[in-house]
Amino acid sequence: MTSPGADPAPGPRPGAGPERGPRPGPAPARPLAVAAVAAALFAAAATVTAVRDGAPLAPELAALHWSTAHRGEPLRSLAGALTATGTGVVPYLMAVLAGLLAGRTWRGRRRAVTWAVVVLAAGQAIRYGLMELLARPRPPVADWAARATGYSFPSGHSTTSALAAGILAWGVLHRTRPRTGRLLCALLALWAVAVGLTRVYLGVHWAGDVLAGWLLATALLGAVRWVTARSAASGGSPRGVAEPSP
Repeated sequence: MTSPGADPAPGPRPGAGPERGPRPGPAPARPLAVAAVAAALFAAAATVTAVRDGAPLAPELAALHWSTAHRGEPLRSLAGALTATGTGVVPYLMAVLAGLLAGRTWRGRRRAVTWAVVVLAAGQAIRYGLMELLARPRPPVADWAARATGYSFPSGHSTTSALAAGILAWGVLHRTRPRTGRLLCALLALWAVAVGLTRVYLGVHWAGDVLAGWLLATALLGAVRWVTARSAASGGSPRGVAEPSP
């Protein structure tokens, strides 16, 4: 029973079917386009590396010569400390934090943490497979200022730090206002770039290895972002995982 002057409660019209919510829209095309461009550029860099049997290009030699001539303290120690954050436990802690930020419920947080860690681990596995396939030699050991193992292309530290930065940026955007989120994402990007540059500065990677690592991470992050957006658009997003604010 309604009070006088009040609008009647809305209800289905006679003969009308059940009300339906808004239909999911298509997944955004931008992440897929970014992934495709980055993958194409990575493929081009890998092809050049393979055709040249890993021999460095002139700009790569110039970057190595510059780094060996400018390794004074405290820059060398700072570069060593910074490069250590691009591998090991730090990227995985960043992935866990991203999942905790993205989830709205405990169940959602567990799923988001699992998803973030799996993406990071899968990216590292892909990078390792490509490294073994291309088998590019590192710069001469005499020029190294840090310990390194394995082949050179693409750089593992560069790939891993870029992946970790992108994953944590995903989590940050769920919990912060747009302006704050953009600032934090920019800081994460600067960290990933700095880690990559230390690999050249310390003489354990050619510049092309670092660039290839960034491209590979960008391609993987773009592909994952498109897949998750497509899943969300079709109503298949994991329960308890929030969508970032626009």
